[in-house]
Amino acid sequence: MPFYGPRMGPLAGIKVIEFSGIGPCPMAAMMLAEMGATVLRIDRVADSDLGLPLPTKFETLKRSRHIIRLDLKRPEAVALTLRLIEQSDALIEGFRPKVMERLGLGPDICLARNPRLVFGRVTGWGQEGPLAHAAGHDLNYIALTGALHAIGRAGGPPTPPLNLVGDFGGGALYLVVGVLAAIIEARQSGRGQVVDAAMVDGASSLMTSIYGGKASGRLSGPRGTNVTDSGAYFYEVYECADGRYVSVAAIEAKFHADLLRLLEIDPASMPSQMDRAHWPAVKARLAERFRTRTRDEWCALLEGSDACFAPVLSMEEAPLHPHNRARNVFVEVDGVPQPAPAPRFSRTPLAAPTPPEPPGAADLRTVLSAWGIDAAEVETSQASGLLA
Repeated sequence: MPFYGPRMGPLAGIKVIEFSGIGPCPMAAMMLAEMGATVLRIDRVADSDLGLPLPTKFETLKRSRHIIRLDLKRPEAVALTLRLIEQSDALIEGFRPKVMERLGLGPDICLARNPRLVFGRVTGWGQEGPLAHAAGHDLNYIALTGALHAIGRAGGPPTPPLNLVGDFGGGALYLVVGVLAAIIEARQSGRGQVVDAAMVDGASSLMTSIYGGKASGRLSGPRGTNVTDSGAYFYEVYECADGRYVSVAAIEAKFHADLLRLLEIDPASMPSQMDRAHWPAVKARLAERFRTRTRDEWCALLEGSDACFAPVLSMEEAPLHPHNRARNVFVEVDGVPQPAPAPRFSRTPLAAPTPPEPPGAADLRTVLSAWGIDAAEVETSQASGLLA
């Protein structure tokens, strides 16, 4: 197994226990693991993932760490888990509030066993509040923050932005930041704490500048009529002659001037850039211009200029783009193209990601020896069905 040896990255030496989940928790665990932490994922024996089962190699959020299965309904499994937690810097989980408490693995018990432990919790609604125990998904959480209402075309309904804003932006990333901040503090104080990463909190935080724009009047119209929400002709996607699309985002005056020059549009024939009354007419004019050439022809003219231009690439095309290839933005893991670990570090580079681990693939004696569990105990636990 490629990640038995010394870890690479700035988090080398950090140990994290991850409890199985979907969406933000495994994303956070993957990021921590690929920044060098030793992450051990604990699946419950009866766990099943959302939706249709996938071949393991496509479960990309499970990459770069080992997975064990424990029957957490048995007290002996809980006792074993607490021993693993004693060896950990952090624990992360994405269950509804009080699920960990019902398992006998709540913060009070875990912190009593390991006072330096950072107990990271990610949920949609948070650990308390009127909705805390309600079911939900990304779309519901961002709906409550104002984010969903702000995204969409003029005159149309709000547009779901995949599950990027709630699950991954407002959930996983805020969980990672919170856990790392608490680990730093615990190393100074000797005391751990609970990190409550709610997606409604994180998604709201992502909207900070948008709320500022709303309060100032800069974001004054309904969705689809403002600068960055598809209202402006200079911050828009346009269809080309071949049915493909390009994006332009020439907000600043000097970039706007470059766009007009490269499109061979006389600035004297244009209204003031920020005159909203003329945006629809100018947008129609640019749409007509972009339909005169194919996407690749526009790339040859505009890409790399200061017109703030990029082609709109499909997920099949993105890994093949010269810029992404030069930076190795995408990697292939077990034959599956996928994004590479990020961010990058100059002195403590990250190791290449390793494939998601199929059930039963790990040598549990080797895996658990790093957590203070000897081989004989592993074999006994397996024989009893405690450890699958």
